[in-house]
Amino acid sequence: MARVVDYIVQNVVGDKVKKYRLEQKLSQKDLAARLETYAIYICRGSISRIENHERTVTDYELRAIAKALRVSIYDLYEDDGFIPGNKEI
Repeated sequence: MARVVDYIVQNVVGDKVKKYRLEQKLSQKDLAARLETYAIYICRGSISRIENHERTVTDYELRAIAKALRVSIYDLYEDDGFIPGNKEI
């Protein structure tokens, strides 16, 4: 199933996914392999598209990405003070 939404930016976590991946010296292929251990199958090309904000990220994918990168889900959000569920945005 294609995850195409009619927005210019498809997600808000792409920059942080890339940041933490590079900090851990992981290639996109390495991250894809880690995700497979959580039964999440995102190919290297799709990880590139996530990092470039060209692909949406589902909630279960986000949870697995956080686990694979060994960070909190909240760490993947931009530094704009956004916290999911927080009405003071």
